[in-house]
Amino acid sequence: MSIKQISVFLENKPSTLKAMTGVLAAHHIDMRALSLAETKDFGIARIIVDDVYDAVNVLKEADFVANLTSVLAIKVPDEPGGLDRLLQVFADCNLNIEYMYAFIGGKDEKHAYMIFRVRDHRAAEQKLVSRGLKILSQEDMQEI
Repeated sequence: MSIKQISVFLENKPSTLKAMTGVLAAHHIDMRALSLAETKDFGIARIIVDDVYDAVNVLKEADFVANLTSVLAIKVPDEPGGLDRLLQVFADCNLNIEYMYAFIGGKDEKHAYMIFRVRDHRAAEQKLVSRGLKILSQEDMQEI
């Protein structure tokens, strides 16, 4: 079960990020995670939200370029070595991670949540699940 991440392309100029978050706030969309990468001319905000399809629609209506990408979300113990143990499973499965980011919060204070982008999320899911990992679903993200 993968989840949908929204990638929003932003001009690299003052207040562009604020404009994007303002659209989401005005429509009562809750961001769960945010990663921001930039180049000289533009940035890419990668966000996980509670209502992905509503978020994409309101962003596009506000003239933002927004795309959906399938990513893997995995709960990891918020303790020393938690991420290392998870990454060992990726290594054992010979899975390459294109990028990743994390967030904490929600009702479970003893865990963090890792977001992983891999080339073939379906094949990665099968390998990881066979090793006992639980991949979070879009519905799980609404409850965090």
